[in-house]
Amino acid sequence: MDKVQPSAADAVSDLPAGASIAVGGFGLCGIPSDLIRAVHASGVGALRVVSNNCGVDEWGLGVLLADRRIDRMTSSYVGENKEFARQYLSGELEVELVPQGTLAERLRAGGCGIPAFFTPAGGGTMIADGGLPWRYDSSGGVAVASPAKEVRMFDGREYVLEEAIVTDFALVRAARGDRHGNLVFAKSAMNFNPLCAMAGRITVAEVEELVEPGELDPEHVHLPGIFVQRVVQVIGDEKRIERRTVRETSGEAK
Repeated sequence: MDKVQPSAADAVSDLPAGASIAVGGFGLCGIPSDLIRAVHASGVGALRVVSNNCGVDEWGLGVLLADRRIDRMTSSYVGENKEFARQYLSGELEVELVPQGTLAERLRAGGCGIPAFFTPAGGGTMIADGGLPWRYDSSGGVAVASPAKEVRMFDGREYVLEEAIVTDFALVRAARGDRHGNLVFAKSAMNFNPLCAMAGRITVAEVEELVEPGELDPEHVHLPGIFVQRVVQVIGDEKRIERRTVRETSGEAK
């Protein structure tokens, strides 16, 4: 039952090239940055990553992206990552853009053993009809486009069939965790981390505080350890802000 690993490197040592990985976090909040760096240091590539976004230039998943370690992204948001946009538009990276709520539910469904579900999101658009550019060619033409999806009517409304997501690995970050893999997430880090953890066949969690079994109040556990196979403690990791905006104080020149 003790799932603690000696280091982040040990925790991802068997992650192979070409693996599919669900990565938790939202923007730069709650991202498993130590595990991402360990994957980068391992040298593996051709990764197929599922994450709400792809970090920023030189941080988070942006580190893997910059070294061409990612072949395909399934995401909702390009964000502030200029390299992500450049690789996509130049045909170097395949990108499946998914409505954010749909992406969350596809991950949750994968963890619950639900193969597919119907949702109204995307009905009447290219999400349902197909033709969204997944990969461009070098001349700017569409090399790979999204397929059309099954559409059905329920109570007079159009619903789109979306398939669940299950990945080879999942990398997540939690504020607290115990040796059995029970996790507690802090505030906005709840976004996507529990869902990604559920979707991974092998889920690795980095935790800021590691406690003994029984120390976590069961009512406060956000994700039970049955979804987590490995735990590693991280110490003193830098937390960045994706975009900082400030306003002028009163009296400053306009």
